[in-house]
Amino acid sequence: MTFSEATEQSVSKLHTLIDTVDRIIIGKKEVTRLTIVAMLAGGHVLFEDIPGVGKTLLIRTIAKCLKADFARIQFTPDLIPSDIVGFSVPSADGTVFDFQKGPIFNQLLLADEINRTSPRTQAAMLEAMSEKQVTIDGSTYRLPEPFFVLATQNPVEYEGTYPLPEAQLDRFFFQLSLGYPDTEQEVLMLASPDQHEAVEQLKPVMPLEEFLLLKDTVQSIHVEENLLHYIVSLAGLTRTHPDLRLGISPRGNQYCLAAARAHALINSRDFVTPEDILTVLKPIYRHRLLFENALSKPEVDAFIDELTKDLVVPTVKGKRWWDLK
Repeated sequence: MTFSEATEQSVSKLHTLIDTVDRIIIGKKEVTRLTIVAMLAGGHVLFEDIPGVGKTLLIRTIAKCLKADFARIQFTPDLIPSDIVGFSVPSADGTVFDFQKGPIFNQLLLADEINRTSPRTQAAMLEAMSEKQVTIDGSTYRLPEPFFVLATQNPVEYEGTYPLPEAQLDRFFFQLSLGYPDTEQEVLMLASPDQHEAVEQLKPVMPLEEFLLLKDTVQSIHVEENLLHYIVSLAGLTRTHPDLRLGISPRGNQYCLAAARAHALINSRDFVTPEDILTVLKPIYRHRLLFENALSKPEVDAFIDELTKDLVVPTVKGKRWWDLK
């Protein structure tokens, strides 16, 4: 299979989008790239970082570039589920109830500081994130298509935070971090125009409808059977490892496959390589692995690196990937 000219042009627009975001969120191009990969695969993204490094600005910039319906919810301790999903109100004569949609009914939802609200309110997001619908007073309402949650959270050791339950963490495709900029990047930031004003002046880079066509194309990306075994074998190592209480779920494997396909597409390839899998592995694994003893993010990443050394990477023959050696 080869891509059509229209698909190649759309992929080129994706790279323009990434470059546009990089001019505002300086030095975080790979984070932007992986965020787009997750969205192409149909997934949600959790950004865990200290305050003030640009998480919210990154999400707003992506929404502006795609001209997506966008809403922001600032999660606070007093937030209740109806503030997110909506509520029913009686009509003027009191005979029927009308449903008032909450901010979750948008194509791109910024859930800001999601771990500052109570577990009960966090749980209001579960059905929406997994089934793209909400149920209120016995009635089910479909969410718009597409529906992406890009959430931020502060590190769990910060005061006033509630750890997200494993079931909700598993609904996020990726966990990403921006981190501090290096010296050169931060100097460029100080020398640049006001970032928030720059976002307001942005023009859409590609219509959301065109992005959705690329999202549909992800499913047609070819994957050799030996790479499916590679994904499953990597997850199997986490399920039997003595240092882990919880390994990678089957859902995690499905997400890994979808993300690898999306990563191949963004690299203008119609087939998946082991490099695609290894590139998306850390964002897929970080928040799903539950250790016997708490580890820092660098320690978790180092653990994943060690894990991949225990399996032989499938080798290449020509353009496709064949049997393990």
